[in-house]
This record gives sequence, structure tokens and C-alpha cells, in this order.
Amino acid sequence: MIDFYSDTKTRPDRAMREAMLDAPVGDEQKGEDPTTRALEERVADLLGKEAAVFLPSGTMCNEIALKIWLRPGDALIGDRLCHVITSEGGGPAALAGAMIHPVDTADGIFSPEDVKNGVNVPSRYAPRTRLVCVEQTFNLKGGTVWPVAQLDAVSAAAKAAGLATHMDGARLMNAVVASGVEASTHAAGYDSVWIDFTKGLGAPVGAILAGSRDFIEEAWRFKQMMGGAMRQSGVLAAMCLYALDRNVERLADDHALADTIAARLTELPHVASINAPQTNLLFFTIDEQGPTEAALTASCARHGVQIGSFGPRQIRLVTHLDVGPSDVDPLIDALAVGLTAG
Repeated sequence: MIDFYSDTKTRPDRAMREAMLDAPVGDEQKGEDPTTRALEERVADLLGKEAAVFLPSGTMCNEIALKIWLRPGDALIGDRLCHVITSEGGGPAALAGAMIHPVDTADGIFSPEDVKNGVNVPSRYAPRTRLVCVEQTFNLKGGTVWPVAQLDAVSAAAKAAGLATHMDGARLMNAVVASGVEASTHAAGYDSVWIDFTKGLGAPVGAILAGSRDFIEEAWRFKQMMGGAMRQSGVLAAMCLYALDRNVERLADDHALADTIAARLTELPHVASINAPQTNLLFFTIDEQGPTEAALTASCARHGVQIGSFGPRQIRLVTHLDVGPSDVDPLIDALAVGLTAG
């Protein structure tokens, strides 16, 4: 099966797996795992923060950050389709007791004015607005890259209103490669930020949450509360270090492949619109005369290609290190069959 459903489908190659074999390990809860410590220190430096903590997933990074920044009944500002709203099982409400002020945008990027308008006037009747969340890149609007100037303007508006700032950086390294701007510059205005290793970077497990030393000390408390240490986590951290060494610059290949696929989609019937991919995420819509998104995904699966349906008549294709130029023709052929059948 050729899998364009998500970059979360990437699998560690043999060289990445071999990187874990000789990794020195110890009890991470006691600060005794040198490989995990090396990863945390490297990512903290990469993101321009004082400290970092290794966690099993990006969702856990988001939820711990929200637990730290919010008290039950407090509100956060974020795009209506951001990951913390759409894809974390109601975690902000269940774990942090958060209220959410959703912002509607065309591309996942909101403005300083949106922040100002989203801050509740202090009142015993209204939730206290405490946090602004941004997502870099923005998944469900096509892998949009927030310009650094816009990130800075939004964080400045948040700080002026007395709010904390958090960046969901699941695909931050895609933004770094696409923009040519280092990660610490993207994250400079944000009190907490994380990167994921299980998407385009190709590791099987893990994300790193970074912030001030006090923030990370509190993050460790919630890590303990939500499940505890991973003990000899250096076996996982070694693969993440390998990913940082080998799989960041090659994200440009994924971006180029998404551009190639977007151009090829213009050859197909019943394609109403195609987003111009900025990174490795490509969305297109099926016109009313074509098949439903469910029918197209099922047809492609029968022809050995996995794609994702992400809304009415909307399809998402994701490029990553487990697909390449040789997979484009089979993808286009499968789409052509499914779209023609519709």
C-alpha cells in the first residue's frame, strides 16, 4: 500500500533503529538517561528556550502546556480548526477545564486584531482569557506556514493583553525548511513550544516540549501526574537525535513532491480546486459531479493507495519520507480511476 494519508505513517528505517542499539540509557525520572538529556538540551537550544522535556506525543505536549497556562474556566484563543480543538478528544476541557474562543480564518493564520477581539473584558461573569495558541504549520488549512512577522505581531498583541503564548509546533521543522528561518526565530515570541519527531522526521515515538526552566519543572509535575517517566527512554531519544541529524533538510524533498502532485492533479476530472502547497500537505476538493470523498478514498484503497478524506468533498494528500517520485504515477492513476468512476 502506498500511503499518502499522513506523515504520521512514517516508519523508522534500519539505520534509525540501529542508532538506538548503542545509546547509553538510565532512569529519565532521575535525570540519569544521558541520551534523553542530550535530546532535551539540543531541542531547547534549537527552539531558543531554557529547558525541555521528552514526552510520548505532541498531544501530550499541548495538553500539559494548557494545564500549566490555564485554570479551570479560563479561556484560550485559537483557530477553530486547530489541533487542540479538533483532534485531542476534548482534552482542553477534560484536563485543563478550558473554555475556547475560536477564531475563523481562511488559512489558519489570525491577526493581532483577532487576539484583541477575543480577549474577554474582565468580569465575574466571563471566563478569563489567559492564552493564545498558534499552530505552525497549520494542518487543516493546507500546511500553511505562519510568517514570522505575523507570529511576532500576534504574540505582541497577546503580551499586551497579559496573555501567555503557546505554539503547537508539530510540523515546525517543515516551516523552518520552507521559510529558511531558524526554529528559534519562529518560537521567539512564544512561552512554550514543541516539535514532533513522528511525522516528517520519521521517528516512531516522541515529542519535545520546551519553555522556561520553571515551566518545564511544572511540565514534569504534570508528566508524572499523567503517567510518569518513560524510564530508559534513551532508546527512543536516540532515534529522535538521528532524525534531527538526518531528516530535517530532506523535508524539502517532501515539499517539492507535494508541488509535483499538485501540478499533476490539474490533469484529472472533477477536481474543483487545489491548494497551492506550502509544505508537505496538499488539499483538493471534488466537484459536485464527481464521487464523494468517501467513495474516492475507498476506490484508491482498492488500487493500493491510501489517501485521506477531510471534510465534505475534500481530500488530503501528505508527502513524507516513505513516499517518493516513483509513487506519483500510481497515486495519479488511482485518483483518475476513482474520479472517473464518479
